[in-house]
Amino acid sequence: MQLEVGVIVQDFDGNIYSTVKIGDQRWMSENLRTTRYNDGTPLLEEQNNTNWDNLTTPAYCWYSNDSLTYSNPYGALYNYYAVADTNSLNVCPVGWHVPTDGEWTTLTDFLGGTGVAGGKMKSTGTIQAGPGLWQDPNTGATNESGFSGLPGGRRGNNGTFFSIGNVGYWRSSTENEATNAWTWTLFYFNDIVFRQYFNKEYGFSVRCLRD
Repeated sequence: MQLEVGVIVQDFDGNIYSTVKIGDQRWMSENLRTTRYNDGTPLLEEQNNTNWDNLTTPAYCWYSNDSLTYSNPYGALYNYYAVADTNSLNVCPVGWHVPTDGEWTTLTDFLGGTGVAGGKMKSTGTIQAGPGLWQDPNTGATNESGFSGLPGGRRGNNGTFFSIGNVGYWRSSTENEATNAWTWTLFYFNDIVFRQYFNKEYGFSVRCLRD
């Protein structure tokens, strides 16, 4: 697979991201870490577990509420309300957007389907062997797509944090039903991409896709 890299993009906070062209799509190859929409409107950073659990409005957080340790390279964790396709504000830089569920499918189809695409999307290496951010064995990881997926973990709807180093979860802008939305997931122990739905209150990583 021939990678087309070299294009960078900047969010409203001034963070710079590398990108990669995969098929006919251009993706960020880093997780989003903005704290504002692309018009400068601030997002709520919610640290309190109970408040997070009860939110029905946009919010973000850092894993374990520790931006110093986790903001780079893992990025922020966003609830669904921050990225919903019905939201008139956009967390991605101008000219970019949070991918729909269908656009994630386009990506995984190009990479051979969900049964094999995960290894092509995961960054290589392990924590134990170094260098790497995935727990051993990071099965099948080649990153031949250049997506460079990281195990940023999640924040549950009860506000607690899980799975840093083990699992990467990425939001789509597409809801499944009133209380759930579609998410795409990579695990340390296989090379599969899982399409799942979770409560909208969960905090997950975001990748942006060029319009």
